[in-house]
Amino acid sequence: MEKAISKEDIARQAGGGRLQDDGTCECEFVDETKVASVRQALEPDRVLNHLAETFRALADPTRVKILSALAWEELCVCDLARLLGVTPSAVSHQLRVLRNLRLVKFRREGKSAYYSLDDHHIESLLREGMKHVKEER
Repeated sequence: MEKAISKEDIARQAGGGRLQDDGTCECEFVDETKVASVRQALEPDRVLNHLAETFRALADPTRVKILSALAWEELCVCDLARLLGVTPSAVSHQLRVLRNLRLVKFRREGKSAYYSLDDHHIESLLREGMKHVKEER
């Protein structure tokens, strides 16, 4: 009768010693083919840095609320301030950050500036993020 092989036995046979349950590798095997393939597929650093900046902007709840509101309706600064319960100055500051990252755009109508999402990708990003956080495990 053959003895069943445990995960620990497999890890030891692979040269890894005991099995880690913190998600780290104990062995130092690198699959150079996979590494080269992924390296070639990765976007340039400038693109990845811009994406990181975008996600950093989304780390602020006020900015996420602004984007969520603008996904529903084009709004002016005063409308957003009333909706969020903050000053128009605070909203303008957040909109400047979002505008610099091309997440929102505005148009002038008389003395008012109306904001909307820069393009449909922003709404998709929000929608996918919401699906992820609402997903039950």
